[in-house]
Parts: sequence; C-alpha cells; structure tokens
Amino acid sequence: MEIERVNESTIKFFITYNDIEDRGFDRDEIWYNRERGEELFFEMMNEVNERDEFMLEGPLWIQVHALDKGLEIVVTRGQVSDGHVKLEIPVTQEEKDSEEDLVKDQDLDELEEPELMEVVIGFSDLEDVISLSKSFSDDEVENDLYYFEGTYYLHVIFRYEHYTEDEQDDRLSQMLEYGYESDISIHRVKEYGKEIMLQHALKQFRQTFSS
Repeated sequence: MEIERVNESTIKFFITYNDIEDRGFDRDEIWYNRERGEELFFEMMNEVNERDEFMLEGPLWIQVHALDKGLEIVVTRGQVSDGHVKLEIPVTQEEKDSEEDLVKDQDLDELEEPELMEVVIGFSDLEDVISLSKSFSDDEVENDLYYFEGTYYLHVIFRYEHYTEDEQDDRLSQMLEYGYESDISIHRVKEYGKEIMLQHALKQFRQTFSS
C-alpha cells in the first residue's frame, strides 16, 4: 500500500485490488458489505498510523476513487473549534483551473447578455393598438406586433441599461391603459402566430395612422 502525506491534516493512499484480496477481502464485498468495508478501512488506517503517525481521531472527510488497478483514498482530519468542524479539503490544480474557467465563462455570459425585461401585452382589437401608438411617444422601447388566435400581442423589451425601474413601470403603465399583460409565451406566439409589424411597431403605426 502506497502512502502520501498531503498536509498536516490530509493523507492519501493507494491500495491495489490484489493487496485487498491478499488481506482476505473480496474486491466486490467492500462495496456491498458495509461491515467488511469498514473493517478494511480501519485496517488500512491502523497501518497508516503506524507508518506515518496519522492519528484516527475526530471527524473525518473520506473520498474514495475506484481506479483500474485499485483504490485511491483521501482522508482529511477535521479540526473542532467552538463546536464547529473545519475541514481543509485539498483541491487539485486541475479542479482549480476548472473552477476558474467556470467563473470566467459566467462573467463572460453576463457581459454578453445585458439585463432586460420582456412583457407581452394583449389587445382584443387593433384599434386599441392604434390608439396606444398615438399616445405613446417613447420610440426607444423595442416592440413587435403579432396576431395569434384572435388576439393582437405586442412584445415589449425594456433594457435595464436604458431605463430605470421607475421609468419602466411608468411606460408599462401607459401601455396597459390600452391592453393587458398576458402570460402567454412569446415563443409560442412567434412560432404559431402571424407577424404584423416588427421593429418599433408602435412608431410605425403612429406614422401610418397620424392623420
């Protein structure tokens, strides 16, 4: 059995399946027979203590890796302070690199996807959309108009980089004077509905029906 001291509280050792069988254990029963598995573990820990003076005391964190030729076992001894257990679990460089890459990817996603709020407003009559277009003057609000199952739907997008929360609420309130906030999925409307006017539909309606 190979033993490696990682730090003061962590030790790692490797035992082959042949060594396990030489000790009188079956390589399968250590997984399915809890008592036999614990017996093998404490036998190995006693040997580790004799060879490396790693005392088996206090709370332990145990990680077992089943490899092709045997088992790699990492044991970390916890320190108890004021009733709290502190574990200094070793992390490989590969795991550190993986975590750093994950954080970088998350940061990149946040930069690539600006925060926004999407609302789908329903109108029972096209005249309500026309009336809204004449009273709503903010042409920076992104909006597209669709028709689906007897209802007109205005897909509205507020980008947080352009509007404060109060400004969004104010503009949304103006729109809801002529329609209602719908819980229908805009993806369903786009897939099964009909496009009426895209890219600032309200502005186009106001220009078309200005007279």
